[in-house]
Amino acid sequence: MTRRAPALRVWVAAIALAVLGAVPVAAPGAAAPKPIPATLSDIATDAGDLTGVLTLRSGGGAVEVDDASLHATVGDDDVPLEVDPVTQAPRRAMLVVDTSGSMGEAGMAVARDAAASFLEAAPKDVRIGLVSFANTSGVDVPLTTDRARLLRSVNALESDGETSLYAAIRDAVTALGASGDRSILLLSDGGDTIAKDKARAQKSAVSALKRAGIRAEIVAFKTDETDTSVLDRFAAAGGGSVAQAGDDKAVKAAFTAAATALESQVRWRLTAPETLSGPQKVVLTGTAGGRDFRAASMVDLGDLRASTTDDPSAPAPTVVTSATPESFAAPATSWMKPAAVAALFLGILGLVMALVAPAFQTRRAARVAGVETYLPATESLTRDRPKASGAGALTTSLVAYGDKRMEGRSSASKTMALIERADLALRPGEWWVLRVVSLIVGAALFMLLLGGGWGRLVGLALGLVVGGVVPALVLRFLAKRRAKKFDTQLPDALSLVASSLGSGFSLPQALDAVAKDSADPLAKEFSRALAEARIGSDMAEALERVGTRMDSQNMRWTSMAITIQREVGGNLAETLRTTAATIRDRASLKRHVQALSAEGKLSAYILIALPIFIFVYMLFVNKPYIALLWTTLPGIAMCIAGAVFLAFGIWWMSKVVTVEV
Repeated sequence: MTRRAPALRVWVAAIALAVLGAVPVAAPGAAAPKPIPATLSDIATDAGDLTGVLTLRSGGGAVEVDDASLHATVGDDDVPLEVDPVTQAPRRAMLVVDTSGSMGEAGMAVARDAAASFLEAAPKDVRIGLVSFANTSGVDVPLTTDRARLLRSVNALESDGETSLYAAIRDAVTALGASGDRSILLLSDGGDTIAKDKARAQKSAVSALKRAGIRAEIVAFKTDETDTSVLDRFAAAGGGSVAQAGDDKAVKAAFTAAATALESQVRWRLTAPETLSGPQKVVLTGTAGGRDFRAASMVDLGDLRASTTDDPSAPAPTVVTSATPESFAAPATSWMKPAAVAALFLGILGLVMALVAPAFQTRRAARVAGVETYLPATESLTRDRPKASGAGALTTSLVAYGDKRMEGRSSASKTMALIERADLALRPGEWWVLRVVSLIVGAALFMLLLGGGWGRLVGLALGLVVGGVVPALVLRFLAKRRAKKFDTQLPDALSLVASSLGSGFSLPQALDAVAKDSADPLAKEFSRALAEARIGSDMAEALERVGTRMDSQNMRWTSMAITIQREVGGNLAETLRTTAATIRDRASLKRHVQALSAEGKLSAYILIALPIFIFVYMLFVNKPYIALLWTTLPGIAMCIAGAVFLAFGIWWMSKVVTVEV
């Protein structure tokens, strides 16, 4: 027996170890699920009782609180707790979406998809609003239960401009009001490139969020400007959390989790012991979905007002106060961009109508209009005709109003002379309509290109200047080009007239032959002079009017030579040949001077175009960088100074490189 005892003890020990090994031993903290992050918000008093909202952020689907597990303490005293459905209390949420250029089109597509998931999953009683921010921030959609309206606004968001994050937080706090359960769902990279004093602006936004007691759920979108430290401060101040979103699935999951957190809310009520006063900690514990939770907050039982504190065992809860948030700057006007688009559309429509309307004029109407130019202003061949209707009536009314506006202006005669020189079929009223349309299109186009805030105001001013100057410059260019072509054709035409006179033709016959064989504009102008001569005008005077109409000094000399030859006699053909030779020599000398001054002119053109080209290039390549010129006061001052210096430089260079011959 004594020999078998050790062996028996060995077998007993082995069996005991096997039995112990078969029993599962839980590793410390491995089997127990993680606690659910929980916060208390909207704490207030109701007939001496404390009420508030308990929010559970499970990170997955909605969880239901186990009423039997709820336990509440105020200070060190246990107190009874009652819960009610949260739908009996007003709930508000604000989507705050970053639409700056750093988000990019891909980022905005992800944001739109995630926001749609949030709107679909959020409880129907929650009133939701939308705040977007780039160069400026503003409330795009006020608090509403109309999910379709919100979805349309979210889908219309576009990425462009800088980032005004801190202003957007203040706008959202103001829009959410001062009572009820309120939350913010922020999608941003955490950068703010608009605020001048970033530390002060960040402190103001965090303070506003904390004082209002608004829960903040943050989705950190990863971009080149990501600053998670800023987002962490917002989450700490708002008793929420920061979800790192690395891709579209992560962003969508974070938005959906924020919506299910609203489903996992209950409203609680408790009676604080009368023996307690002053600041006391309110702690709620329990289970939900098989997981524990703990939420804590500080309440001043003396003032019956909520304040905030950091509980080391709770995930940075936030307590609501009844203090009204400080007032901030009003959100940027959101109507300016649609107004600019509408103005651009109307301007282009008016331009098309003004340009196309003459094409529908009948030949009879064109002939009558041509005859009416020689009639007194009090007479008209068409005044008894029935008025047009529809688009034609609108065009006629606009042109008639333009005629009245142009009548009596000192510049009207100069403008019409340029229009006639350029051979444009435009009446004074039609030209006035084109100028107005140009102003509208220019203002709307530059307002759209330069973005919001100060950019739209600068774009409006710049667009009005460009819209007012460009038509006049184009008209002068067309008139000068046609006059230059006329002067180029004139020497050959005079040689042909001289040859015809030498062959026995009269002057009208020689001019008619030239008009038939030459190209425009000389053919048209000579034909007009012949038509004036046929109805009784003197030929020399008709040719002099051609010189005045085309602003041609060469044609004036030609008419003067013809007049002198008629008065003193002589060989007109030889006189015209001498005149043609003089014109050719003068043109040759002018071309020689132009060749010598070409380098200076090219330098002037490059220096003038360089700042304009760089501005337009940077506008498309790096708009946030160039946007500082119209989004900051120093930038606006630099723009004004640059425009003044550029205008002076253009004037000075034009004087330097211009050589009169």
